[in-house]
Amino acid sequence: MRSTGPGPAPEDLSTAAVDDWAAHDGVPMLATVARALCVLEHLDGLEAFRLPYPSVVQLALDRSAVAFLRNDARPPASLAELVQRCAQIPLEDWPLRLPTDAAGPDDLLIDPVSWRPTQLCHEWGEWEAHAQDPAVSHRDRLVIHGALERCQAYGEESAYAEFRRLLVQRPVLTTAEHFALHRDFALEPVWDLIDLIYPEVPRAMSRNGQYAVCGRCGTLLTPVSGGEWWCERDRCRRLGDPPVGRWIDAEQAGVVHQLEQPLRRHVTGPGLAEVDLERGLTALGLTVTMWPGFDAYDLLVVFSDGHRWAIDVKDWAHPGFLGRAARPVPPRPLYDEAFWVVPAYRVRERPDYRQTFERSRSASARGLLLVTDEELVNAARKRLRDIGTTTREETDHA
Repeated sequence: MRSTGPGPAPEDLSTAAVDDWAAHDGVPMLATVARALCVLEHLDGLEAFRLPYPSVVQLALDRSAVAFLRNDARPPASLAELVQRCAQIPLEDWPLRLPTDAAGPDDLLIDPVSWRPTQLCHEWGEWEAHAQDPAVSHRDRLVIHGALERCQAYGEESAYAEFRRLLVQRPVLTTAEHFALHRDFALEPVWDLIDLIYPEVPRAMSRNGQYAVCGRCGTLLTPVSGGEWWCERDRCRRLGDPPVGRWIDAEQAGVVHQLEQPLRRHVTGPGLAEVDLERGLTALGLTVTMWPGFDAYDLLVVFSDGHRWAIDVKDWAHPGFLGRAARPVPPRPLYDEAFWVVPAYRVRERPDYRQTFERSRSASARGLLLVTDEELVNAARKRLRDIGTTTREETDHA
C-alpha cells in the first residue's frame, strides 16, 4: 500500500471550515500537539521532559495553553500534564473549536496502557508535517520507492511482491532468520534494504529473557506493568488481550531484529488487511495477484468470466484524512471495476466513517467507491453466483 499524506481539500472549505482550521485553535493546534507527541516518542525516558524541548514540543505546549485559555479552561501546567491529558481526555471533550468530524467517540492521542501515540495521533502528526512542508518525504516512501527501483531494474515484479509480503508477514526476525534471507535469491534485489530496515531490538522489549511475538499481527509485544503485554496495532487491541504467537529466547536467538516503526505503521499494518482480503477472496476460488504492476494498486482480482477488479486497501483511523488522500485507482494493470477498501471494524467504530470520507474527498475522486472488506467479499460471492460459478467454499462444503 502506498501511503499518501493527508491535507485539506480547498474546494470543501466553507467560511466555518476556514475558522475551524485557523492558526491558533482547533485543527492546527491539535495537529501540532500530535506532531509533538510523535517527536517525544523517539526520545529516551527523562530526556523527553528535559529543557530545552524540541521546537515543535515547545510550540505545542505554548499553543495548547493559549487554546485552553481562550476557551475558559485551565491550561496544562507542564509538558507532563499535557501528555497525561492526551492519554485521559477524549478529543471530543477537549475545549477546542473542532469540525464535527475531527474525532470519533473516545479517540485519544496517547494510548493509556503503553503511553505511546495512537495511530490516530500519527495521522494527525503527519497532517501537520505536510501542512508545513508539502515536499516532506516519509521513510516508508523512500524505502518502498527504493525497493521498486531495484526490482524494476532486475525486471523482477515477483521480487517486489516477495519483499512486500516479507514486511507484512515477518516483521520480526531472529539472527538465523535474518541471515537466511540472504540465501533467498528471490529477494536478491533488496538484500541491502533489508539490512537497513530491520534494526536490532533492545532488551527492554523482553521480559525474563523472553521476547513475545503477537499471534495476530506478528509484531513484538511491549511488556507493560502487571506482567501484561501490549500490541501496537489498533486492530489487535480492539480484539482483546494480544495472544502470544511465539516466544523468542533472548540468549538462544542472539540478536532479534524488528522492522522499523514507520514501515510497521505504513506497510505492515495496512498490509495485514491486504493479505486478509487476499485470503478471503482466494477462499472463494478467485485468482488474486498482490501488488500488481509494481504496486500500481494492492490487489487484482480476476473472475472466471475474465471480469477484473482493482482494489486498494486503506486502514486509516481518521476518515477525513483518508478522504483528502482519495484519488482514482491507477488505470493499469487494466480492470473493469475499482474499489477502495477499509477494514469493517473502522466503520463499526465510527458509524459516520463513510460519510466523513465522502465529504472530505476532492472532486477528482467523487466516483471512487469505498467499501469494507466484508462487503467486498460478499459482493464477490454474489457475483460468482450471478455468473453461475460455484465458489470454492461451496465445493468444499459439498
